[in-house]
Amino acid sequence: MLFLSLKLKLFPPSGTGDIRFLVLPAFVLSIPAMATLSRVTRTTILDILKMPYINTARAKGLPSIKISIVHVLKNAIIPIVTIIGLDFGSYLNGAVVTETIFGWDGIGRFTMEGIIKRDYPVIMGCIIFGTAVFVLVNLITDILYHYLDPRIRLHAKEK
Repeated sequence: MLFLSLKLKLFPPSGTGDIRFLVLPAFVLSIPAMATLSRVTRTTILDILKMPYINTARAKGLPSIKISIVHVLKNAIIPIVTIIGLDFGSYLNGAVVTETIFGWDGIGRFTMEGIIKRDYPVIMGCIIFGTAVFVLVNLITDILYHYLDPRIRLHAKEK
């Protein structure tokens, strides 16, 4: 905030308005997630590139872009979706700090004001709402598994 807003004057330091007001808060919320997501993505893709079916696809003469999209990305998407779904809780927690620092009105700032004023119904309501959103996002993540990987089924057939 000090460097990009006050010294270089590229972005406004706080408040709401056009897209320029969104850049710094989005950057602050995304930095921890980018590190985790890039590391998991890299590791997963390197593991998949060592698999025998990638060598078979190359031996068949498939173009590299088709191998990357059809074989590598299709198999790497499950861990990526998992990390995004699990990181959603940190986005909710980060919103409390981010909204307070950047002067945004939202549930994060409302929660922080409730904590400062010791308004227990507000605190409990915000925690219950955050928990419900977190559970819903994880449910959506689990349902996405079914569509992203046909080997994962919502219910197993009994023999």
